[in-house]
Amino acid sequence: MTTRVESLIEELSAVGVDIVARGLALASGGNISARIDEDTFVVTGSGTWLDRLTPEDFSVMSLSGEVISGSPSPSSEWKLHQRSYATRADVNAVVHVHPQHAVLLNALGHDVRLITLDHAYYVRSVGTTPYYPNGSDELADSAAEQAAHHDCIIMGHHGCSALGDSVSMAFRRALNLEEAATATYRALLLGDTESAFPAEALAALHHA
Repeated sequence: MTTRVESLIEELSAVGVDIVARGLALASGGNISARIDEDTFVVTGSGTWLDRLTPEDFSVMSLSGEVISGSPSPSSEWKLHQRSYATRADVNAVVHVHPQHAVLLNALGHDVRLITLDHAYYVRSVGTTPYYPNGSDELADSAAEQAAHHDCIIMGHHGCSALGDSVSMAFRRALNLEEAATATYRALLLGDTESAFPAEALAALHHA
């Protein structure tokens, strides 16, 4: 195992603890990955709990779908990660989690509204896909199609995929997507169906 792979596994494992602690995934739900180089990526194994990850819980794969190393079978969602990387050369990490509010709003036919500066800056826009079975080509392909235009994708009745140029950025986007969904949910409870970050301010967004 190279130093780079070891470093990525350490970073992914730390994020996995935070994902579960924040309620973005339960038990063995969700899966996370990071690009090693232009041809390979490391992804959590099938059935692994994200808050209990060890180096033995990861598989290294090629973008052609070959398992290069690792004792566990890769997550059943490995195609979701593979095709996101193939679609976006600028993406170096994919965080796939099951956030309650984002999935609920989507299932009920409501858009997740970006309300705060952080929502707008980190999420920017939200793609969606219909329901497809987990691990299916349809799920991976439809999410990759959305990934061409969005950094956050909600997959119907399933979960979300957040993309970033680093593990920390992908996780930050997942956090902000669910916070935006929670804010939207609360706004709907108050009877508000329109409030959102001003569209005219999007182009000039920057963050300290």
